[in-house]
Amino acid sequence: MHLLPVPARRFAAWCAVILLAAGVGYVGIRLCAELRTAVTPVLLALLGTALLRPLYRRLVEVGVPRSVSAGLTCVAVVAVVGGAVYIVVAALIDSGDQIVAALRSAARSIAEHFGAAGTSLDDLASNAKELLTKFGGTAASNVISGVSVVGESIAMAVLALLLVFFFLRDSHRAVGALRSLAPRGTGDTLEAMARRAFRAVEGFMRGTTFIAFIDAVCITVGLLVLDVPGAVGLGALVFVGAYIPYLGAFLSGAVAVLVALADRGFVIALWALGVVLAVQVLEGHVLQPVIQSRTVQMHPAVVMVAITAGASVAGILGMLLAVPLTAAAFGVLHELRTRHSAPAEGSPNS
Repeated sequence: MHLLPVPARRFAAWCAVILLAAGVGYVGIRLCAELRTAVTPVLLALLGTALLRPLYRRLVEVGVPRSVSAGLTCVAVVAVVGGAVYIVVAALIDSGDQIVAALRSAARSIAEHFGAAGTSLDDLASNAKELLTKFGGTAASNVISGVSVVGESIAMAVLALLLVFFFLRDSHRAVGALRSLAPRGTGDTLEAMARRAFRAVEGFMRGTTFIAFIDAVCITVGLLVLDVPGAVGLGALVFVGAYIPYLGAFLSGAVAVLVALADRGFVIALWALGVVLAVQVLEGHVLQPVIQSRTVQMHPAVVMVAITAGASVAGILGMLLAVPLTAAAFGVLHELRTRHSAPAEGSPNS
């Protein structure tokens, strides 16, 4: 090894570090995937705690006991989330017939356009019957597995809510518990890293919630002006989708445009598309730089890579968790860099 030049040895050392870190990360991801029913509620509870902690603190400051404050906070989040889901589902159900009619009209026009090439509605119907006959058993098994997935999701949501309650109520004990688990001499560093990571997640959740609220209000007002049915529900869908950066806004905006197309026609759909695009431009060029720059700074390319990686690991849930976890990782790296660079910068003066 000493026969190699210094640059080659440094390169080999960095390669070994990168491979070791990649191996540890891969093993960690595989373990989280295997234990997802336990890991997912913990991560969701941490996000919920970061978002709801200001409300909990204010209740405690006015003299409400910790257990009661945590319980009231959990009740409030259940009411808000349940109301938002009800509004979204009710709006989509009310507009479901119009959406299906619009899709059928579009399919009919496409079939008529390609009829000369041998594709007609009769051909599509016969092919659909063959496919249904062939894959009927698979569909039935998928329905059964889907029911089990729904039950598992409900169980994880209930567990996450209970964990939010305990995390809020016992948050004042977190530092002591963390220090008791830290090796000797590393308590201060571990506490600083944990605080920086939690502040990054807390800032991301607060900033995202504020941006989502502004997006939802602007799009709701625009859809109400255009007299699009279910405007309030579509605005709630925009609010929920904003927690998945870029992709969530795209999907919720597409649903709003589709509903406008189904009920109000092509011209109103174009106006709805203009409203959605205007709000997205406002978010990307004004809200994101002003709000998120004060909480956590991540380049859009990093966000997109994190979302893609999260989707490949855990689907929609991975997309939801990818960005806040990346923000926490950036916070830890920033804390480590600050701690290791401070002595080096101050050494010449000592």
